[in-house]
Amino acid sequence: MRPKKQPPRAIAFQGERGAFSEEAARKLAGPDTEVLPCSCFEDMFRSLKEGRAIGAAVPIENTLAGSVHENYDHLVGFELPIVGETSVRIVHNLIAPKGVPFSKIRRVFSHPVALNQCLDFFARNPQLEKIPFYDTAGSVKMITQEGLTDAAGIASAVAAEIYGARILRKSIESDRQNFTRFFLLRTPLFAKRRPVPDGPNVHWKTSLVFTTRNVPGALFRALSVFALRDLSLTKIESRPLRGKPWEYLFYVDFLGRVGTPNVQNALNHLSELADFLRVLGCYPKAA
Repeated sequence: MRPKKQPPRAIAFQGERGAFSEEAARKLAGPDTEVLPCSCFEDMFRSLKEGRAIGAAVPIENTLAGSVHENYDHLVGFELPIVGETSVRIVHNLIAPKGVPFSKIRRVFSHPVALNQCLDFFARNPQLEKIPFYDTAGSVKMITQEGLTDAAGIASAVAAEIYGARILRKSIESDRQNFTRFFLLRTPLFAKRRPVPDGPNVHWKTSLVFTTRNVPGALFRALSVFALRDLSLTKIESRPLRGKPWEYLFYVDFLGRVGTPNVQNALNHLSELADFLRVLGCYPKAA
């Protein structure tokens, strides 16, 4: 008799072990949760859609670099509900294989966004060459596995621990107010079955996407449905609408819970104005 196949239990994230997205996955799903590293954002979404994971920790915006546009597009394409959010403080560290001193470093590998967030450090150390790499933690994994003696990576402190490397310089980011916001996605069935938090300290946020006709005042009228119900917008993002040049999808986050009268009235009003409307998720607001 064949043993039963174990159902997936992991939370997917993009990057190697030790990436900031892994930290987000554990904040969202618990410190002991299993994780599934994925090579790219699309693979992360597919792992959830195809049942290889039970959730995904999706970076959606950074306080310095802005929105992660690819993931906004995937939110529409994969139709996976948002059930939670969190933010992670991004602390960049210069990490090298053990035994390699700072004086020997000539090349620094990391994700292009991470490199750009450490420009003041590079200005103080012009001898260092910036080399883009696909992932922050992946850069540390590469330099340790290849035993490079003139190279370092920029990544989290956890990455140094995982790959047996050493932090040469701590917190080298130019701006300490560097945070990335993450969504937790689940399958629709899991999202319906999850326990719903409640209580006076739980504040709700709703994310949606819509399109309007390209006529004067259309966006103003669409956004007025929130102002008329005293609903506070926390984010608005536009993305090109494929197949319709110079028309756009509008993504909106606002404070409020689907099912309450003012939110339901706003959504009903917006549905009368929009050509397309989809609620992407309703979830507890991150502290």
